[in-house]
Amino acid sequence: MDLIGMKHAIVVDLGYGDAGKGSTVDWLCSPARSEPRAETRFHHEAQIRAVVRFNGGAQAGHNVVTPEGRHHTFAQFGAGTLHGVPTHLSRFMLVEPFALAAEAAHLAELGVPNPFALLSADSRALITTPYHRAANRVRESARDRTPGSTRHGTCGMGIGETVSFSLAVSPDKPARVGDCRDRGPLIRKLTALRDRIAADLELSGLRLPTDLPSPEFCADVYQAFAQRVRIVDEEDSGYLAALLESGPCVFEGAQGVLLDEWYGFHPHTTWSTTTFANAEALLKESGQAPDTAARLGVVRTYSTRHGAGPFVSEDAALTPMLPEPHNETGTWQGAFRIGHFDAVAHRYALDVCGGADALVVTHADAEATGRRLCRAYQAAADVPAMEKLPRSLIRDLDYQRLLTKTVSRCTPVYEDGPQDPRDWPDVIGDALGTPVGVVSSGPTWRDKAARLPCAK
Repeated sequence: MDLIGMKHAIVVDLGYGDAGKGSTVDWLCSPARSEPRAETRFHHEAQIRAVVRFNGGAQAGHNVVTPEGRHHTFAQFGAGTLHGVPTHLSRFMLVEPFALAAEAAHLAELGVPNPFALLSADSRALITTPYHRAANRVRESARDRTPGSTRHGTCGMGIGETVSFSLAVSPDKPARVGDCRDRGPLIRKLTALRDRIAADLELSGLRLPTDLPSPEFCADVYQAFAQRVRIVDEEDSGYLAALLESGPCVFEGAQGVLLDEWYGFHPHTTWSTTTFANAEALLKESGQAPDTAARLGVVRTYSTRHGAGPFVSEDAALTPMLPEPHNETGTWQGAFRIGHFDAVAHRYALDVCGGADALVVTHADAEATGRRLCRAYQAAADVPAMEKLPRSLIRDLDYQRLLTKTVSRCTPVYEDGPQDPRDWPDVIGDALGTPVGVVSSGPTWRDKAARLPCAK
């Protein structure tokens, strides 16, 4: 299929996150896109106009390494920033101005002249506050002290608290990006939010920490954010529609499909839609047909999971042979776990998100000795192995809980994988029935190679 005949690209992780979305977006925004490759004819004359973030918030950790050795972990800024590509934070983003300021400071240290000048934000996007973050951490810590309870695997950034509060109150109650322009109403919203969160915690015998910044201090930070970032009243201006019409854009997803709020292994999920759905909704709202965007699914040549939850193909023996310089055991997420490539889980991810036009296979240079492919799950000795997981046709968290219990009891059915790492992309493409569009054999954009040709 002709990926380059499509105007835009949507980048989604088909696993539990950490597969290389940021590195992929960095490559899409890089000079490689305008350098024709004789062997593939893969190029794009037009400069990428913007990176559009369409889910998640400050918990994202998209690592980008430049050929010169600069390294940045993108959380809210788009991963094309080091190429000077602007970022638009859509209405689906959860914006955390404190973390955004810290990220901008690091980008400035790396040589980005004025990071905030590259940023626009939809006025309807929710704000994640220090009160959301603190409540998130208090609740997760309490699970450690509750008999029979297990951690959900949170990043501790307040994402779930932000969304749950917005769903529990009327739409005008949560703080949104547009509110940052008006100090008085903003302080009233932040005060009501802090008091509501404190009261909710007390009902569970928990307490909000007393050393959090005041609503007035938060308002000062948020107003400084509003003065430096272009805030877009999307319903009136059609800003995103004009941006998409002006040239190719990249939609950068966060987390992974197996963590999706509706289709992931509940409750070890994120409060965010991690499939292609949000990006395609933005395209539709902007008057762009869905088939104008290539759906790119990112996978590693082996599987990983950061934090709690089922992981059928996990194998601790792989950890020392597959070092992870940018993913460590975290206070809130827990350990970074490694396993053999899980074709069953990735087939499920493709199923629930409606398939992908092409795969981006990363870590194709990783040590392959002893690595295998998990081709099926064995739930019990007296039942046939499953090569596909059954999915619910509706949004049903009770079903997802049952699926989580089933998967947690499964054991992997393996077949030997290739011992030459260069052969893994073809094996993965065959296992998932999806063409491999890009292969990454290193951390920088120069380490990526396109496989699918553009139109002649």
